[in-house]
Amino acid sequence: RASPCQGECREFESLHPLCRLSSLYKCWYKLSLSSILLLNFFDRSNVELQIKVCSCMSSKILVTGAAGFIGFHLCNRFIVEGAFVIGIDNLNDYYDIHLKESRLKELELVESSNQGKFIFYKCNLEDDESLTEIFNKHQPKIIINLAAQAGVRYSLQNPKAYISSNLVGFGNILECCREVEVDHFLYASSSSIYGGNQKIPFSEHDFVDSPVSLYAATKKANELMAYSYSHLYGIPSTGIRFFTVYGPWGRPDMALMIFTKGILAGEPIKIFNHGKMSRDFTYIDDVVEAVIRLVNKPPTIGRVTKANKDIDVKVAAPNRVINIGNNNPVNLLRFIEILEKELDIKAIKSFEKIQLGDVEKTYADIAFMKNLIDFQPSTSLEEGIKKFVSWYKDFYKF
Repeated sequence: RASPCQGECREFESLHPLCRLSSLYKCWYKLSLSSILLLNFFDRSNVELQIKVCSCMSSKILVTGAAGFIGFHLCNRFIVEGAFVIGIDNLNDYYDIHLKESRLKELELVESSNQGKFIFYKCNLEDDESLTEIFNKHQPKIIINLAAQAGVRYSLQNPKAYISSNLVGFGNILECCREVEVDHFLYASSSSIYGGNQKIPFSEHDFVDSPVSLYAATKKANELMAYSYSHLYGIPSTGIRFFTVYGPWGRPDMALMIFTKGILAGEPIKIFNHGKMSRDFTYIDDVVEAVIRLVNKPPTIGRVTKANKDIDVKVAAPNRVINIGNNNPVNLLRFIEILEKELDIKAIKSFEKIQLGDVEKTYADIAFMKNLIDFQPSTSLEEGIKKFVSWYKDFYKF
């Protein structure tokens, strides 16, 4: 059964004309395989691949955290692909509001020159009344929840913010998903959930009941809450464990932004655990591509896999978690070395002990991702940092 292409349509440029007609011709959904074979631009050997296109753009897509780093890039891509996007963000002052507002202005510019539509609401997830009103008004079928109080270290200073946003707010989103009967609920989990696990690479099948920060604990709680709603109400849910996402428009509290700002200012940069740390850095464009492909892959009930082989199928739920990472951890000092080369400035390094809540290494096992969506990140760290530095210098007028 064919459906309008958007999420994976970058691979199938020839399908774009039909996608744009989809809003006018509802029968596109009903095209049979035999009809598609009559179209000259289809290669018979690739028919199965060609018709496995993303139907997500035919539905309204709601993205929380739309003014955030990942949310901004995801909304940008959806708009370019022609989707109707409802963005929600509370625009809090956890970091520079100017950066968040600039992202929203950029989305307005993208909307003005593309087929998609973008509507923005300033709203807290804890405000269940306003949230319910937005859901009832737009009836979105795809929900991507990226809004949360982020940051491992900040959770030591302001734990109440994490309980409020990441638990109460997440519960409100789940209730809204139940009320409007969504087709797929995707939400941000985190690689932090693996805590101090010694087994590497980190797999979705690993034991993750020993979080080393409150932030990680709230993400584990989100996965459990989503599972229960999937089981009780049949909500297809996918929890995405992101691994150290970086790139243009990034968060100021992340290492790449902190190091770049410090190096350019000639100030010392703090290197924790004396540099004996590594991260599975994943470039933002690769992350967005993976999420786009996941949108049209909602989990189903009753499939017994390695992960749930001991679960009674009668109590299984349309629920999964998945790693999105690069499968290539890089030492922190090597990361700084690449940044120094791109900036053409040597960093002043201040070596510090490891901070509470930090882990020494993250390393994503992405076998499940590759099998499910036929995708593997391809952006090298050198290329990604180069693009980031170019954006940083332009945005901050260096």
